[in-house]
Amino acid sequence: MKYATIIVAGGKGLRMQSDLPKQFMELAGKPILLHTIEAFLEAFEQEIVVVMNEEYRSHWQKLLEHFGLVGKLETVNGGKTRFHSVKKGLEAISLIEGVVGVHDAVRPFVNTAFLQAIYESAQEKKAVIPAIPLKNSIRQLDENGQSQAVNRATYRLVQTPQCFDIALLKKAYQQPYQSHFTDDASVVEAMGKNIELIAGLESNIKITTPTDWEWAKVLLNKKAQ
Repeated sequence: MKYATIIVAGGKGLRMQSDLPKQFMELAGKPILLHTIEAFLEAFEQEIVVVMNEEYRSHWQKLLEHFGLVGKLETVNGGKTRFHSVKKGLEAISLIEGVVGVHDAVRPFVNTAFLQAIYESAQEKKAVIPAIPLKNSIRQLDENGQSQAVNRATYRLVQTPQCFDIALLKKAYQQPYQSHFTDDASVVEAMGKNIELIAGLESNIKITTPTDWEWAKVLLNKKAQ
């Protein structure tokens, strides 16, 4: 089975309150995006496409050269939404048969065992996403701002990479864009395909806020031990 991965790196870092997009912020002397890419390169042989804002392409090229990653992946410009960015990433993938994963650039704490498990599961089930149970109580708001308690046991927090048969995902992304397409699973689901869940990783956090940044430093130190 052959694999490919699209790493979506189009964020501008507004919630991180940084001049530099969060994927380029350094953890232990290396941009978050580089930590993420290295995790995938260590897991198995695959084709990698990074999708990012055209504004940062020259900065990215310098990083590729500095860290010796020239020729190990392809980079394409993103689109106006995540949907359009992933679609551009799919168009850049040469893989015809196999599994493609779509991953957030700022989730650097995936590991080899986790990645192998989800990609292998997608070979059989065609559409697989990682998810974890909620720990906190949650409430649902109505249109008037009133809230009511809901059973957290029936909800899951979704992570990436979300992995699919590549022919299935390419077909799904031929659909017109809809505002409720917040991730790849929602795009595939719109075609009537069921999505299978696999156990996510507690450490697979998405670094989007200063608080996440502090947790990332803790996780990186733990990983180094």
